[in-house]
Amino acid sequence: MRFEQVVLVDLEQFNEETALEAAVELRRVLAARTHRRKVMGHEVVVPGQLGEALHLPRTINRLQSKQQKQRDLGLDDFHELWPTLSPATREKVLGAIGWYDPKELDWEDKRSNRRPVVDPGD
Repeated sequence: MRFEQVVLVDLEQFNEETALEAAVELRRVLAARTHRRKVMGHEVVVPGQLGEALHLPRTINRLQSKQQKQRDLGLDDFHELWPTLSPATREKVLGAIGWYDPKELDWEDKRSNRRPVVDPGD
């Protein structure tokens, strides 16, 4: 049995830079998915095109724009898209961009900046 930890991210934590990073990684994750299709009687494997269907190229271009209004539109697009993704897809994207919840880390993890829990019985 496999348990997956779902990373809950408040949309307010995504700014233009982090949304761009996540959108680029999401495009990569979705493009890595493949499916079989018959072309002229032969079965071929084709890359996934869900990123295009979700208008990721437009969102990424907006987030990269020099105009603040376009970047705001891109951020709005991303905020609308993110909650519609499956938890597994969100987890893949967040893992790939190195996003983590410091409260979930073990003491031994170098990213953890917490003091060890002291047992009052000692």
